[in-house]
Amino acid sequence: MDIKTQLHNKAVQALAHAHSPYSKKQVGAAILMDDGKMYSGCNIENASYGGTVCAERVAIWKAISESKSRHIVEVVVVTDAIDPWPPCGMCLQVIAEFADPEQTLVHTANPNLIKKTFRFKDLLPEAFNSKFLKP
Repeated sequence: MDIKTQLHNKAVQALAHAHSPYSKKQVGAAILMDDGKMYSGCNIENASYGGTVCAERVAIWKAISESKSRHIVEVVVVTDAIDPWPPCGMCLQVIAEFADPEQTLVHTANPNLIKKTFRFKDLLPEAFNSKFLKP
């Protein structure tokens, strides 16, 4: 089984754990880090809305907190919608912290298949990153 299929399967498994009583939309994500490890996450909504976190960020936070790797190779985002959703702006900004704009791939999918693949730079071409914070 290829990496993209493995990531899709992990994202679909994560989707099943989504806590989405307000939007009623389930999202699962899986990421591959440059050390070969995969991490997954689901959306977790909160009645305060501001406390809600997207599946992509859950997967990234798990990866960063559980490994030394700091580079995302691929991301798969699975929604329960027929037409898959790309990561939201907040998630794109978090991905930007750990992505290579030219190399990192972002796949959007529904539970059945991956529908679109993007290079990160095509989703957020002018990402705010650490180069803007250098003196």
